[in-house]
Amino acid sequence: MSVASDNPKVRRVPQQERAAKRVDALLDAAGEVIAERGFEAATMTAIAERAGASIGAVYQYFPNKHALVLALRTRYGNEMDAQWSALSEAAYAWSAEELVERLFALMVDFMAARPAYLPLLSVSLNFRRDAAARNRLRGRFAELFQRYSPALSDDDAFRAAEVALQVVKSLSPLYAAAKPKERNALVDEYKIVVSSYLAARLR
Repeated sequence: MSVASDNPKVRRVPQQERAAKRVDALLDAAGEVIAERGFEAATMTAIAERAGASIGAVYQYFPNKHALVLALRTRYGNEMDAQWSALSEAAYAWSAEELVERLFALMVDFMAARPAYLPLLSVSLNFRRDAAARNRLRGRFAELFQRYSPALSDDDAFRAAEVALQVVKSLSPLYAAAKPKERNALVDEYKIVVSSYLAARLR
């Protein structure tokens, strides 16, 4: 899916491969600059320079920094959903305990690989995931939970998926605020919470 289809504020739809690559380069550059300087200090000029583009080229695609960063945050959301979907498909061979371990390993690795992800959590961007995509992801985990516990009804399995995934996602802002030496301990606490919940629901 193109950035333009996800974000109505993008001015120019990249229809050619070269243009699409330019948008990707701008998003990559925005992520690097924000990770280094923070959202407020990151400027469109700095992002353009990092991408090797003119400031005019940046404004051809994004009318302002918020539009560019919203596109970056949308990209992160899509990438996370894709990784969680792949994990849910592989998880049929795992125990619920291994699923929890891998869910949190995915989250930690994701945040480490995209250092701008955490700084953007505190920025008001009006970012919202597509409801249909969100429900598809929860549906995949609901099916997985029914494999673990065939007695679960469809409604109960979907609700359990909603709760479990929401708890996992809630790690991000606490992880961002925690001191580096506290982060591993925080993740361990979350593992206990989710493991206990799934043990109760999937018994």
